[in-house]
Amino acid sequence: MTVTEGRVSSWRLLLSNPVTAISAVVLLAVVVIAVAAQWITPFGINDIDVPDALQPPSGSHWFGTDELGRDVLSRVLVAVQASMRVAVVSVAFAAVVGVTIGVVAGYRSGWVDAVVMRVVDVMFAFPVLLLALAIVAILGPGITTTMLAIGVVYTPIFARVARASTLSVRVEPFVAVSRTMGTGDGYILTRHIVPNIAGPLIVQLSLSLAFAILAEASLSFLGLGIQPPQPSLGRMIFDAQGFVTLAWWMAVFPGAAIFVTVLAFNLFGDGLRDVLDPKQRTMIEARRAGRQ
Repeated sequence: MTVTEGRVSSWRLLLSNPVTAISAVVLLAVVVIAVAAQWITPFGINDIDVPDALQPPSGSHWFGTDELGRDVLSRVLVAVQASMRVAVVSVAFAAVVGVTIGVVAGYRSGWVDAVVMRVVDVMFAFPVLLLALAIVAILGPGITTTMLAIGVVYTPIFARVARASTLSVRVEPFVAVSRTMGTGDGYILTRHIVPNIAGPLIVQLSLSLAFAILAEASLSFLGLGIQPPQPSLGRMIFDAQGFVTLAWWMAVFPGAAIFVTVLAFNLFGDGLRDVLDPKQRTMIEARRAGRQ
């Protein structure tokens, strides 16, 4: 079987699970929204129309309007785009820094591993949201500091996953052979270690994107994340608190966007984990063979 055939087989196995397939479709829709939000919004996100305020969902405003007459659907679409941008940038930062730290610590072992992991343990001692709040409070609210805060608090997670996986791969025979042949550490890390620990990291990437969206919404809800007039899902829910009985749609649709996106990332991550884990993959293949 060629590498390409193996990849196709893995994708087919992944999408053979209806739940994973549905979550993949939802995530694809979220990505499309994140890329094309400005072109698919029916109204301007800050177009105020006070006489049309607090209108329920209708043919002209599918998600209704808020207290200033702004179209909720347009604001949700752009808010999803902002959430995805924050999540992708912050998780990418956490993955690059965390994986680098974890791989080096696991590969070098000894005092390097001890020092690095003690620092990671100290960061783990703080609740994720509390540490993010502290960083944003120091640097000031805004989308850039939100990205940085979320990236910093998720770096230790990637460091731990990368270190644990590296510790198991570094004792494999092919790594020992490379060392015996005098291969440099940089080549071993990039060509042998990192490719063989990619599975757990990909799963962690999917799960971290979900939690990053929740973290961004939480910070925005508290007024420390994305700042007005830029719409954010968390801020929209905060603004809807005073209109829950009058305009339920102001909170329901942003909340539903968060719920559906986070759930889709988690379900897709579970599917990835099952396919990338050899034991789970064998069980899935056996079940498929039994149904055929």
